[in-house]
Amino acid sequence: MKDIGNHSLPESPKGDYAQYILDGQQRITSLYAIRKGLRISKDEEEIDYTDIYVNLDYDPLNDEQIVTSQKDEEKVSISVHDLLTRKMGDLFKQVGGEKSDLVEEYKTKLTTYDFATITIKDYPIDIACDVFSRINTGGKPLTLFEIMVAMTYDEEKGFDLALKYEELLNGSDENDKSLAKAKFDTVPAATVLQAVAAIAVGSIRAKDILKIRREKFIANWEPMVSAMFAAVDFIRTKLHVPVSQLLPYASLLVPFTYFFHKNKNKRPTEIQAKLLKQFFYWVGLNWRYSGSTETKIAEDLKKMNLILKEKMPRYSSDELSVSADDIGETWFSAGNSNVKTILCLFASNKPRNLDDDSDVLLDNSNLRIATSRNYHHFFPRKYVEKNYPLLEANLIANITLIDAASNNKIRAKAPSHYVEEFKTNNSRLLSSLRSHLINGLKGFGILEDDYEKFIGKRSEAIAEALNEALNPEL
Repeated sequence: MKDIGNHSLPESPKGDYAQYILDGQQRITSLYAIRKGLRISKDEEEIDYTDIYVNLDYDPLNDEQIVTSQKDEEKVSISVHDLLTRKMGDLFKQVGGEKSDLVEEYKTKLTTYDFATITIKDYPIDIACDVFSRINTGGKPLTLFEIMVAMTYDEEKGFDLALKYEELLNGSDENDKSLAKAKFDTVPAATVLQAVAAIAVGSIRAKDILKIRREKFIANWEPMVSAMFAAVDFIRTKLHVPVSQLLPYASLLVPFTYFFHKNKNKRPTEIQAKLLKQFFYWVGLNWRYSGSTETKIAEDLKKMNLILKEKMPRYSSDELSVSADDIGETWFSAGNSNVKTILCLFASNKPRNLDDDSDVLLDNSNLRIATSRNYHHFFPRKYVEKNYPLLEANLIANITLIDAASNNKIRAKAPSHYVEEFKTNNSRLLSSLRSHLINGLKGFGILEDDYEKFIGKRSEAIAEALNEALNPEL
């Protein structure tokens, strides 16, 4: 046991264990010395740790320090050692009633401060040192994933989390099955970690992930991979969301992976499928994972347990209803979870190109930003700006999903103009339009180039389809 200057630290009790501090030794030592009120002699110099004070007359305008080792007799100060060790009543008497609130505030802050720590248990010292060195490289903190890469590395079992994640995304020489082949390669590492934790410990909080023992994490990796592929397959084939870029949140894969793991990767029953679809649209339309994600996913794992039993989770009634007026006022942004949910609805209708009725091919690379070529303003923006200057063109109700080649044929033409052109090569034009939730030409104001009527009618069609998904008949 290392001593602190001339102060001997107590021996560890027999049969007990010691924890080694790799980073923060100096800070911990200083705090210990202050708490104990030590006088430490080192290199012919004595440091009295009771001579560290909090300035209760602190004035930020004069560049004063709150904590100082030089007591100013003209200021009201109190020893940090006294703050940590003496009773409140004694402290009040020492500084007087006027400073009692400050004394209580500082004492509370010092005694309840929550130190950020990373505890590494049962790992070789070289792995622990690797974590330490990487945390301190360039002053850039490690991500949770990077920490878990170090903590779960097992040379004997050939487990390297970084490589496993890469193989999950892009496959390997031994296994070509991958998220990239399924067009779900935008799934971040953090989501994959949460999926492992969900099935391993039923919690995705960072502090709980860090507590997962290496053996348990490794044991749950392959089960997670199998369940995630089953979840992706369901989302692609049953919800008809063909690419991960359209997902309202990548985190949606966590409860879905949890469901399929608990369901032994079997196909959901008809009722389960309807409830999963309801859950999917409920999450996206209500910005479910835009904040407090860890807490909300933990709640949603419980919803998955109900769906496994073919029971509908409890939702607020106002969260299961969408109005056409709200849809009609929704600005189009490719990064907005609410909008992306509506885009999922568009994709689920298996949209077809207007010029030739071919299937629309969607790709992650073509869906990243609002100006991507898969996004088409049915009433072109330039047309709206010229003919309807008081109306907004960039609304979700004005967006359709088509191929870039079809988009190039339309450009700034009036809808009545390009629709008339497409009739020549597409005898199924009305069917093509219906695949975009556009149920007619005249009824939607297309032949009259009536933009305001089009937005109203299409908003109604979108709202009707969303409400059907949110309120399934079981």
